[in-house]
Order: sequence, then structure tokens, then C-alpha cells
Amino acid sequence: MNITTRDSGNIKIVDLDGKLDSNSSDDAQKHFEKMIEQGASKILVNLEKCEFVASAGLRVLLLTAKQLKGNGGEIRICTLNENVQEVFDISGFNTILNVFPSEPEALSDF
Repeated sequence: MNITTRDSGNIKIVDLDGKLDSNSSDDAQKHFEKMIEQGASKILVNLEKCEFVASAGLRVLLLTAKQLKGNGGEIRICTLNENVQEVFDISGFNTILNVFPSEPEALSDF
């Protein structure tokens, strides 16, 4: 899993490239926690290059959403491929988290 972060104004955009599973979830969680500790309150997670999200990855996204909400922040998820969309649909995460088809749509929702 390759994790990169970029800025769009006061929004942190996190690009996840690879598989968000039990092997990479700890690194992803630490990355999000560090961002929140450093003051990030609006995070957009772009999953365009994410091949797969396992339950451990879903847990990371949910914990990050809860941490942000506790600090008055928000999270958005965008650009799910067919495999990741199926995981979100089956798990119900597409109703728990704000999911958008494109990055510009997600950015405009903040």
C-alpha cells in the first residue's frame, strides 16, 4: 500500500494505492492519526488506485471518521472502483460514510 497526501485548500486528500487490508491497515491508521494530531479536520480519501478494501481497511476508515467527527471534522470517500464499490455496498459503508463518484464532487461537498 502506497499512501500519499496532498492539499486542496484546507482539505487533506489521501490517495491510497494498493490493497487496504490487514497487512496495510496499521500503517494507514497511523497515517490518519498523525494527520488528525497535526490538525487535519477535513480529509478526502481517494480510492481510485485502491485495488481492494478488506474489513480491516473498513475499520480504519470508520475509526478515522469517528476521530474526525469527535474533533468537529469530516471525512469523504471518492472514486471507488467496481471491487471496492461492491465491498462498500455489501458492508453498508456506502450509507455510513459520504461516498462520491469523483474527487471534484467530494471536494465540493465539504
